Amino acid sequence: MYYLECPFSCLLFKLRDRKIINLEEKVKFCIKSILYVFLFLLPIISNAQIQVGFVQSERIRAEYEEFKEAESELQLEFRKVQFEFQTMAQRLDSLKSSFETQRLMSSPERKREQEAEIVNLENQVNDFQNQKVGPQGELYQKQLQLETKIIQKVQRAVNKVAIDKGYDYVLDSVSLLYGKPTHNLTDDVLYELRRLTEESTTN
Repeated sequence: MYYLECPFSCLLFKLRDRKIINLEEKVKFCIKSILYVFLFLLPIISNAQIQVGFVQSERIRAEYEEFKEAESELQLEFRKVQFEFQTMAQRLDSLKSSFETQRLMSSPERKREQEAEIVNLENQVNDFQNQKVGPQGELYQKQLQLETKIIQKVQRAVNKVAIDKGYDYVLDSVSLLYGKPTHNLTDDVLYELRRLTEESTTN
């Protein structure tokens, strides 16, 4: 039996009990690296008047509508591709089963024709899989397009909130053991994200 592997390494959903890595994981690695550098330099800049805020990325991912919409869009696209792939795979399995059943009664010429038909369909299945869900496949490109758009918008929102409120650094709460609630900028970032969304839809 042939299985179509899900290409998505970002948005949350499950396929055959296989957990897909969240978009946040790639971002978190970068944020953690920045945090370690910041903690290393903290003694040096401790005498300076700096403002450090934080955001809860898990809340942003769960509550910001564009994350949910992107996830749903990718799921829908994958289901369409999966259905087409399974149709081709079932046809291939049927050809192979028929070939094995009839091979003793088939002429050498007929065997060669069936074998060529099987090889041709196997190549089509492999080409389809690479074209749709390969490293540079259509679904991967769609995912990249969606996640880049969202990450850029989140970054714009964080930057504006930080500048407006006079923060020097904004960290991800995942990397913090404690954050003073008054420095939690999540609600502000969500508000700014929704404002940016409304602005883009009206323009």
